[in-house]
Amino acid sequence: MHATLLHGPRDIRLEQVPDAELLEPTDAIVKVVAACVCGSDLWPYRGVKETTEPTRIGHELVGIVEEVGSAVRGVRPGQFVIAPFVYSDGDCVHCRNKIHTSCVNGGVFGAGKARSGRPVDGCQAEYVTIPQADGTLVGLDETPDDRLVPSLLTLSDVMATGHHAAVSARVVAGSTVAVVGDGAVGLSGVLAARRLGAERIVAFSRHADRQALAREFGATDVVETRGRDGAKELVELLGGIGADAVLECVGTEESMAQALAATRPGGMVGYVGVPHGEDGLPLQRMFGKNVGVAGGVAPARAYIPELLTDVLDGTIDPGRVFDREFALADVADAYTAMDERTAIKSLLRP
Repeated sequence: MHATLLHGPRDIRLEQVPDAELLEPTDAIVKVVAACVCGSDLWPYRGVKETTEPTRIGHELVGIVEEVGSAVRGVRPGQFVIAPFVYSDGDCVHCRNKIHTSCVNGGVFGAGKARSGRPVDGCQAEYVTIPQADGTLVGLDETPDDRLVPSLLTLSDVMATGHHAAVSARVVAGSTVAVVGDGAVGLSGVLAARRLGAERIVAFSRHADRQALAREFGATDVVETRGRDGAKELVELLGGIGADAVLECVGTEESMAQALAATRPGGMVGYVGVPHGEDGLPLQRMFGKNVGVAGGVAPARAYIPELLTDVLDGTIDPGRVFDREFALADVADAYTAMDERTAIKSLLRP
């Protein structure tokens, strides 16, 4: 079978690898129908996170179950499934508290070996071995129409992550929301805020195509200025008050500073951007404004069931964040498109 490996900065290759196999009774093998490139994949791709040896990469997929281990009961061969980017057993104390990303028996796809020492596949491949299949995979009753595949794929990560930002920022009906970041996660955050009933949604974006999609997803306003000047412009736009809820979807010190500055006293920042740079939060200013911060790695497995209902009935169409599609054989081009910002998000078809 073929799978994507990262060899070093901007050196991504599709290579022949050993076939996926069942390593434990709780495993399943999934034939990939669609995968994608994530913004977080770009950090090791660009060399910000060092790659010391060729590494399988990718953590988002939907597909068809090919084979299951003897202990698997929740999914069956031939069933269409969604795999969240973190696998989990669904039964430990953290999973029962809906924080599947901290599962004591879990891990992340495309991150090398698990804590137990077993190898873990990347999802940008033809087939993927799924550990803890019963706790991880969400199966559909019927194979969906192909037009739904992109939206179903977003539930594995970006739509669930945007939703986590909105939930963490306590977005409710009538909220005023600002979204820092106009990548696929930020755009999904706009859609999530609208889904939760936000009355006014301000997207920070300097790119016309992303601005257009943000408005279609529910943004009522766009601010093109970044940093503290952008936050100042937003506060002025909102009558000198600031936003009730701010979604931080980038992960840099600058984006977090912008998010905090854009939040009204008593408001909340929901952060889901993978942090890069940790100089610390400005606690004195947060204390003075009563601004809170919550968020982290999105427990996608906890959110998939409710979001899936809205995708299947057409209430939301988050798959529109995929504006370019590539064959898996052209995965290097898919990365280049994301890296050079000629794609919001690249869809991969084996």
